[in-house]
Amino acid sequence: MRILVTGGAGFIGSHLIDRLMTEGHEVICLDNFFTGHKRNILKWLGNPYFELIRHDITEPIRLEADQVYHLACPASPVHYQYNPVKTIKTNVMGTLNMLGLAKRVKARFLLASTSEVYGDPEVHPQSEEYRGNVNPIGIRSCYDEGKRVAETLAFDYHRQNNVDIRVARIFNTYGPRMLENDGRVVSNLVVQALQGIPLTIYGTGSQTRSFCYVSDLVDGLMRLMNGDYIGPVNLGNPDEYTILELAQTVQAMVNPDAELVYKPLPQDDPQRRKPDITRAKTLLNWSPSVPLRQGLEWTIQDFRDRLEKADTTENSQTTLMSVAQA
Repeated sequence: MRILVTGGAGFIGSHLIDRLMTEGHEVICLDNFFTGHKRNILKWLGNPYFELIRHDITEPIRLEADQVYHLACPASPVHYQYNPVKTIKTNVMGTLNMLGLAKRVKARFLLASTSEVYGDPEVHPQSEEYRGNVNPIGIRSCYDEGKRVAETLAFDYHRQNNVDIRVARIFNTYGPRMLENDGRVVSNLVVQALQGIPLTIYGTGSQTRSFCYVSDLVDGLMRLMNGDYIGPVNLGNPDEYTILELAQTVQAMVNPDAELVYKPLPQDDPQRRKPDITRAKTLLNWSPSVPLRQGLEWTIQDFRDRLEKADTTENSQTTLMSVAQA
């Protein structure tokens, strides 16, 4: 098939493209490189079945595709709060543009929504029937409410224009290719441990998250796209950990001597987050298989390689400058 992936140079998008290319599809990657990176898709450049287009989805584009995986949007608080107006424009106008494209060319459309639609949940674990507890005027609402509107648009296009949609609600995902300055808890803790600086815990560390390894998530997205169920469907790992437990695990794996430091909890930070994946198990025959410790090993190694490469590059540049000055 000819498959369009928006946000394809990003963390999850690039892993999805790897799978799609390996399975022999023709893939178009659309990315404006705000949080995506060319290194993530470097190996496919020059492949006749792969096309990279630098484009911002808040602007319309005409393309042909059989399927659209709509992943484009900064997903970490650091990045989506950097330009909140742009974030909500990406979620609303970008989704409108991609749904319009899917309508025109009769493509199946998958929206990468988020567990953030549940806000700071009053129901635990969160099932797809739960309607959430979101602050519409908080600092996270550009993303939370943006994704809620994106879901509304998807279902309205389905009901009004018969667009073939799928909606995935993605819970915390981690793995290789996460950005070093991502601001999310796994990348924060791993980078701090590797750099030998204190590990930051916000609040008491008693808040919980559920961490899904990226290959498991990609498998869930593809099962949803190619199945008959519209959604929404939760995709995440139901194993629940406190942030303190995660920090202590990373500490033990990377640097047992690292300090733990506590800072105030950010505004509207959810206290508990755990997916009910009954729908995914029943309707997609999907459940995650990579245990946290194994996934962390692969993630830590990826960060270690990148940080060492960055240090080598920096040292080479410093040497070149010294030689030039001499």
